[in-house]
Order: sequence, then C-alpha cells, then structure tokens
Amino acid sequence: MHTRNLGQGLEVSAIGLGAMGMSQSYGPNPGDRDDMIAVLRSAVELGVTFFDTAEVYGPYDNEELVGEALQPVRDQVVIATKFGWDIRDGQSVGLDSRPEQIRRVAEASLRRLRTDTIDLFYQHRVDPDVPIEDVAGTVGDLVAEGKVKHFGLSEASASTIRAAHAVHPVTAVQSEYSLWTRDPEAEVLPTLAELGIGFVPFSPLGKGYLTGTVDTSTSFDAGDIRHRVPRFEAENLAANQALVDQVKDLAKEKGAAPGQIALAWLLAQQPWIVPIPGTRRAARVQENAAATTVALSADEIADLDSLARRIGVRGDRYNAQHMGYVNR
Repeated sequence: MHTRNLGQGLEVSAIGLGAMGMSQSYGPNPGDRDDMIAVLRSAVELGVTFFDTAEVYGPYDNEELVGEALQPVRDQVVIATKFGWDIRDGQSVGLDSRPEQIRRVAEASLRRLRTDTIDLFYQHRVDPDVPIEDVAGTVGDLVAEGKVKHFGLSEASASTIRAAHAVHPVTAVQSEYSLWTRDPEAEVLPTLAELGIGFVPFSPLGKGYLTGTVDTSTSFDAGDIRHRVPRFEAENLAANQALVDQVKDLAKEKGAAPGQIALAWLLAQQPWIVPIPGTRRAARVQENAAATTVALSADEIADLDSLARRIGVRGDRYNAQHMGYVNR
C-alpha cells in the first residue's frame, strides 16, 4: 500500500477504511464484535493506516470498537473522528457545534478511542447556528493543547471551507464522491486544490452499487440506510444500470473487481484524494486495498466520465431531511 498526503502534511494510506457500517446503517452485522475487531486489525496488516469513525455512529459504539481494535497498533495508524451532533437518549436530534460542545465531544472521543490525541477531528455537518470561525477557532485551541492534531470538515461548501481555513488550516474535507456522485467537482475540489487541502470521499463505491452486487431485485430491510435513499428505489437503480454495467465490463477486461475500478477512478482524479470504503469483511478490505494496483488509462477514465455525463444519475443521494444538512 502506498501513501498519500492530505493537507498540512498528514500522510495516510492511499485507501482508508470507513468503520461506520460495523455499527449501523447497513442492516444486521454479519458477525460479533470480535469479528469486527479482527477485520480492523487485518486492514492494518494489509497496509491500511487511515481509519474513519464518529461519535454519532452507534452512537458511541463505533468509536469504542475502533479504539479497542487499534489500541495495540496506535502508533501505526491515523484515526479520524467527528463532532457536531446533539445526541440525546441514543439518537441524534439535530446539530450542535457550539465551542463547549466541541470540547465535550473531544474529551469523550479521546476516552472511547483510548488515545491521547485525535489525529483528524472533522465537523460532521456544518451548523448554521454557529459561525464556522468559532468552530475553527475552538478546534485550533484543541490543537494547541495537543488533544487534536488536524482539523477537517464534512459536506461543507467552498465558501465555508475558505472561511474555516482562514482561521485554522483545514487538513481534509470529507464528502460523498464517486462515479455516480460528482457534486464536489464544480466548486469544492477546485477550492481544495487552491488551498492545499486533501479530500476524503466517503461512499466511494456508491453504497455498494458500484460493486455490481446491487440491482433492481435487491431489497433492503428497514435497518439499512439504502431503504430510504431515493437513488436505491427500483426505478432509479434501473435507470442508472448502464453506468455499473460499464464498470463491470471494464473490470472483466482488466481482471479486476468492479469496486476496484471505481476506487481506481477516484485515485486517478487527484494525488490528494483518499477514499474510505466501508466494509465488514476482511476479504473486501483486501480487495479494496488492492485497488491501488489497478491502473486505468486516460482513455478508460475518459470513457467512464463520458458515460456518466451522458446518462446522468437518477435519484437523490439522501432523502429530503438529510439533504438539508449538506453543502452549507
């Protein structure tokens, strides 16, 4: 596994691991806690050094899982977590990025992660009731105190990124980005290139769609986030099938898995892009890590881009409630 640099000199593996699905969002876990710990540790053995979690995943369970799994190798890995939600009785009920809340979350996350410092601390969603300058200043104070090393933003607009970066350097921005979610390309990616900030795509495999394992016959139970995502409604999946078919055809030609093609496409966009595919299976971690060995030609990348532009993508990536939290 080769490495890449995000902003402010933060070096991480070229492919990271998003741990959210080990605790929530994709239906019942296939194994118990020990199984998930084994998957996380297998990732380290494969050269993955970048792990993503958040207090709201669970809530809290995911940070505890990641903390326990990575404690024996803490000096070898970079752990990112997030603040920004008002969590009550085990549920997020809204946003809260007040300075005092950021500090409370930092202290609690440090305990759950079993560490003395948070490598990368993201604002999970921009809080319109708290000036971003206050958020950046508070995280900057935590950096000065040694409790945090780097500041990040998630699903933020270009103007918010600029305002935050002017107060305290932003190391990375995290947003959904993949062959079928191209929103960051218009304004966010050019801003990051200008400011020297890294980009961390979540859901780089389209919540499983770009692996070729989801089609119109796939059903999702009520505990699966895709159950309520418009893009995963049967008619939208059918309309988007041409894109995944091309990914599958190209994968067959290159002797690769479809998901590896999707990740290789992302890696080819910029050297400061580090995707964090999520999984609960060691075999899939290995497959995703091997995407760094899949080379796409300029023509292959252009063909994928051309098809994506030509057919577009049917269906929103979130329901109406969650769409209100992005691009602020």
